[in-house]
Amino acid sequence: MRITGLGHAGMFIETVGGNIICDPVLGPSFFGSWFPFPDNRGLDWERFGREADFLYISHRHRDHFDPRLLERYIRKDIEVLLPEYPTDDLEQDIRALGYTNITYAPAGEIIQRGELKLMITPLRAPSDGPIGDSSLSVDDGTGSVLNQNDSHPLDLDKLMHFGKPDAYFTQVSGAIWWPMVYDLPLDAKQNFAQLKRDAQNKRAMYYIEKVDAPHVFPMAGPPMFLRDDLFDFNGIGRNGESIFTDQKQFLAHMKELAPQYDGQLFVPGTVVTVDGGEVTTEQTLYTDAEIAHIFDEKWDYLEEQRASRQQEISDEIASRAEPLPPQEILAAIKEWWEPLLKKSRTIRLGVGGCVRFRIGDLDMVVDFPRAKVREYAGEECVYWYTIPADLVSTNIRDHEIDWSNSIFLSMQFSVGRSGKFNEFLTTFLKCLSVDRIEYVENWYQEQTDQTEDAEIGDWVVQRRCPHLRADLTKTGKVDDDGILTCSMHDWKWDLKTGRCLSTSGHPIRSSRIIETGRVSDEDLQPTP
Repeated sequence: MRITGLGHAGMFIETVGGNIICDPVLGPSFFGSWFPFPDNRGLDWERFGREADFLYISHRHRDHFDPRLLERYIRKDIEVLLPEYPTDDLEQDIRALGYTNITYAPAGEIIQRGELKLMITPLRAPSDGPIGDSSLSVDDGTGSVLNQNDSHPLDLDKLMHFGKPDAYFTQVSGAIWWPMVYDLPLDAKQNFAQLKRDAQNKRAMYYIEKVDAPHVFPMAGPPMFLRDDLFDFNGIGRNGESIFTDQKQFLAHMKELAPQYDGQLFVPGTVVTVDGGEVTTEQTLYTDAEIAHIFDEKWDYLEEQRASRQQEISDEIASRAEPLPPQEILAAIKEWWEPLLKKSRTIRLGVGGCVRFRIGDLDMVVDFPRAKVREYAGEECVYWYTIPADLVSTNIRDHEIDWSNSIFLSMQFSVGRSGKFNEFLTTFLKCLSVDRIEYVENWYQEQTDQTEDAEIGDWVVQRRCPHLRADLTKTGKVDDDGILTCSMHDWKWDLKTGRCLSTSGHPIRSSRIIETGRVSDEDLQPTP
């Protein structure tokens, strides 16, 4: 088996049962903001497209799903392997490009193609990418790999029943806009960015140790920001205010914490050969000196890329819709969003207030408690966004149902908030369709039925995490102050009160075990 790095999360897996091209992306994506790092244009895309037997798209985020690349290089009769998601948005996108040979992989079931075994493990929670993310397991008898991609699976037992991989490919850099676009002082951004990088490293190490594969290849980030207004956000930021750990930085971190694993650089042109448990690598696109320049002289490399790729940015800007007049934007959003708000009882309660949007010359408020969209009239708001009118007008033109998959990851906006992160608001803005809203509302209702408890340290807590239902006996740790941390996303709870310290809502049921081993009557009362 041979695995060639295609850039970002892309890879080309050659097996005895056929070749799989996974998440091929040239970009730029997210309104021209994200370019793959390092540059992957020098690869032989014609060959990869010609020789691929299967196309796997892990999820709908545009740094994994590149329609222009697919149209240019991937033939229309290829067998497309799709995760089994609760909504069919990704399938609709694929079919709109002319692909019809689509195989939905049943969740966690092995698909056989001759000697080739495949398994796709989907995630389906509102916080998983654009309502869904997935990983791919591959075994052809000569070797096995796990392409975990951006996904953060909760049930590792189900994932690992496919078998322990020889080589493990996983995301180590985040894809988020926090804290870079927030109206915060620089020192606060620096502090929050460091916490976010630490949490990402911790989560990546959690999976590396649980999967326990001997050979580890960090991938799926970071991006290159080549727009002038975003350039300083590359990597950890010109001033330390950004969150994008690169592959080489993470490998150094992993070597320090877990030297028993063989961590290797996986960038465009890296070829990994797996044969009977033996894993070797070579680089076919870049020389050693070029690799050193990319990572050790990163800002110089980024400046070179910025100077040479401005036409791509100009072309993307030219493809946007003309900005609509303010009243047309207001009318379009009102007509689109108000029916969705009326279906979103849990989300409306979770947001719990008004959210302000300044879109060009329009000053608009979304009143979540009342399910109304109207002009801003001085209301107190829990969040406030400032977004260019051409981005919103383009989303209206394209009826883009996921604003995290367009505007937010573009980082071409600014935002402030009163209080903590509100997951319900972000969920609404990535679920701007009836199918998505109905699914998410049902999903939230199902999460309220968490009756099983478990002991963690000196505490009895509900077994399932209130965030994404991870098994807290495996992912949770309690410190001496009674603070529970779930290692999946580094969310925290004060077990003395049950209050979530990371976001609004999401309380946890908890009680303390006293020294005699019995629980007091007072402690048996559920926390609010």
